[in-house]
Amino acid sequence: MDDPILTIDERAAINSGRWFSTLSPSLRHDILRCAYVKRHKDGDLIAARGDAPEEWIACARGAVRVSSTSLSGKQITLTYVEPGIWFGDVAIFDGDRRTHDAYAHGVTTILCVARADLRKILEQHVELYEALLRLHARRIRQLFGLVEDLNTLPLRARLAKQLLHLVRSYGVPSLSDGGETRIGLQLAQEELAQLLGASRQRVNQELKAMERDDAIRIEQGGLVVRDRDALMRIVEE
Repeated sequence: MDDPILTIDERAAINSGRWFSTLSPSLRHDILRCAYVKRHKDGDLIAARGDAPEEWIACARGAVRVSSTSLSGKQITLTYVEPGIWFGDVAIFDGDRRTHDAYAHGVTTILCVARADLRKILEQHVELYEALLRLHARRIRQLFGLVEDLNTLPLRARLAKQLLHLVRSYGVPSLSDGGETRIGLQLAQEELAQLLGASRQRVNQELKAMERDDAIRIEQGGLVVRDRDALMRIVEE
């Protein structure tokens, strides 16, 4: 499914990424000049735990599911990489193997920069060192925030916070009701529960309670957020 050219929407997703958009035009140009496109079907393995880090990767369309495998052999979803987000640089810098599996979630397009090309870009653009430090610092802050939420917030608040994040990243406005937003990322309740460190049964109970409060609507194809303010109130409580 390789195609050497990003679509207009895919290129826009890369260029508007919160981190990438802060880079200088010349640095963005050189990164994109060296990058190549890979397209994946749902469920395709993008990178495996234990692989040598050969590529720096950005999601341009769809999502990348990052997971690990438990001792019992069960796959545990840790996070989803959304369009505009870069990943895979940690293993390149520390020289170790990749620590997790990465799979395409839905039809997914990734943009890749070979490790050797990344080294060349770093030699030509000292700016990239500081930019990557900012990127890593943001990840650390996010990780600390997740740990804090897990230890201080009840499941209902963590779920509301996760739904708000999914709306920001994958929200699709409803054509029939301008106040509603469908979450475009298709997640099974088990996958949503894994993101929250909870059981599927408990997450299902909280989702039904939010539906009764008219904050969301549960449909066969996924979730629809009906009232973002209601979700914000749950988080703030």
